[in-house]
Amino acid sequence: MQDPDAFFREATLKLCSSLRLEDALWSCVGFLRTLMPVDKAFLQIFDLNLNAMRIIAIASAEMGVMLDRMTPLSAAAREEMWGFAEELRQRQGRHVWLFAENPCAQTLIREIAEFNALPMTSIMVMPLGLSTPFELVGRGSIVLTTEGDQRFTKEHADLLSMLKEPFAIAMSNALRHRETLKLRDRLAYDNLHLQRDLMRRSGNLIIGADNGLREVMHRVRHVAPTESPVLITGETGAGKDIIANAIHLGSPRHAGPFIAVNCGAIPKSLLDSELFGHEKGAFTGALSQKLGRFERAHKGTILLDEIGEMPLDAQVRLLRVLQHREIERLGGSHRIRVDSRILAATNRDLAAMVRAGQFRQDLFFRLNVFPIAVPPLRQRSCDIPALVQYFVDAKARELKLGDSPRLAEGAIEFLMTYHWPGNVRELENLIERSMILHRDQPLRFDDLGLPSPTNAGTSTQASPEDLRLDSFMRQHIRQALRIANGKIHGPGGAGQLLGVNPNTLRYKMKKLGIPFPGQGAQE
Repeated sequence: MQDPDAFFREATLKLCSSLRLEDALWSCVGFLRTLMPVDKAFLQIFDLNLNAMRIIAIASAEMGVMLDRMTPLSAAAREEMWGFAEELRQRQGRHVWLFAENPCAQTLIREIAEFNALPMTSIMVMPLGLSTPFELVGRGSIVLTTEGDQRFTKEHADLLSMLKEPFAIAMSNALRHRETLKLRDRLAYDNLHLQRDLMRRSGNLIIGADNGLREVMHRVRHVAPTESPVLITGETGAGKDIIANAIHLGSPRHAGPFIAVNCGAIPKSLLDSELFGHEKGAFTGALSQKLGRFERAHKGTILLDEIGEMPLDAQVRLLRVLQHREIERLGGSHRIRVDSRILAATNRDLAAMVRAGQFRQDLFFRLNVFPIAVPPLRQRSCDIPALVQYFVDAKARELKLGDSPRLAEGAIEFLMTYHWPGNVRELENLIERSMILHRDQPLRFDDLGLPSPTNAGTSTQASPEDLRLDSFMRQHIRQALRIANGKIHGPGGAGQLLGVNPNTLRYKMKKLGIPFPGQGAQE
C-alpha cells in the first residue's frame, strides 16, 4: 500500500523540479510509472477564443516535449467539457474520470485522442480546477494514457486525484514563465530595432554632419571609442540628445542599452529612486524592488539630460557613482557595481553655476572631461534646406499624406532669415504646422505668425531689399570671411566654414560683388 504522504511529496518534488513544463512532466511520469501503467501524459488547456483544446506539453518514459498544438472540438465535445467544469464546481473535490466508466465523456476524449493519434485504450483524465489567481488553469486538464483495456483502476484514480493542486500550480507557473520568455524575446527584438532606428537617425543621418555640425561630428568621432565622460552643451532644441546617441552608437557599447534621464523632469523626492532604484518596503508605496536607471544602463550608456537641474544633494551621490562605479539602492544595505558610460547634457552655463555655488565644482570637473558644444541653428543656417527636406518627408509619413508636399517659392529663403530661438525643434514644429494648414498646397511659412525674420529680436523693420536671397547670401559670406580673417582656402578658411569648394566660393563672391581680401592678404 502506497503511503499517501510519501506519494504526494515525491510527485510534487518531481513537478516542481523545473520551470520547463515538459521536463517536469517527464520527471513526474517516470515516478508515476513505478506505481501505475502510464505510457504518455499530456497537459492541455481550453482556448476560449478558438473553441479548441491546446496541448502545451506531452511526456513519455523517454522524453518530454513542449507543444502548442490545437485540437478543434465539436459542439458536443465542448458541451461535455463545460459539463465537467460544472460538476467540478458542485463537488468541490478531487475527481478523475476513467474513460471506460464515463460514457458521457467519450465524445470529448475520442476527438482529442483521434486528432493526436493516441490509442483508444485506457485513458484517465483529471480536470485542473482552481480558484483565482489560477482562473486560466480552471480550463485545463492532465491526461494519462496506456496500452490495453481498462488498465487504470480506482486506486490509480485516487492517487492521481491527490496531485490536482500540484499539477494546476505547475501548469500556471510554467505558462507564466513561458509568457515571460516571450516578452523577454519580444523586448530584445524591439530593442534591436530601436537600436537600428537610432543608428539610422543618429549614426548615419545627422543632418549637417558635413556642414554646420562638421566640427561637432569631428569631436564625436574622436571621443566615441573611449570611455571618457562627455559634457554636451547647447541651447534647448539644438539636438544634444542626437549627439549623445551618435556617441553611444559609435562606441564599443553600441550593442548595450542607451538610457536617457531628464534630471529636470523628475521630482526631487523621486530622483534617488529613479537613478539608483529601491528595495521593497524602502518607503510607502515601494511594493516591489525596482532597478534604477544606472542598473538598467549596465554595459551601456546613460545620458543625464538637463544635468544643471539636479539638486546639490543628488550631485553628491552622483559623484560617488563617477568615482567608485557603485550604487546603493534606496533602502538597501549593500553596494552594487555598475558599468555604464556617463554622458551629460545641459543648456545652462555650468561654470557660472559653479561660481554661484549652484553646482558642485568637483562634479563639474568629472563631467567636463571632453566638452562638446552644439551650435544653435542660427549659426548653421546652411543646414536648414537639408533639415527642411528631412522633416517634410518624415512628417508626410507621420501624417499619412502620401507624397511629400513641395515648398512654395521663397519658402526656404524665409526660413534662412529667421533667427530660430527654439532651434531644430522649433523648425520641426513649424514644418508640421504648415503641413497641417496647407494640405494639398505648396508649403509656406510667412503666414504662421513668426516675428520679422531678418532682424528678429529687434524693433527694426526689414526692407524688401534685405529679404532678397542674394542680400542674405552676401551678408552670410561676409560674416564667414570676418570669422576666417579673410582666409578663403585651407583649414579654418571661409570655404571650409561654409562647406563649399573655395573656387565655388570665389565665383559666388565675384557674382555677388563681394570684394576679395585686400592686396597682399594671404589665403
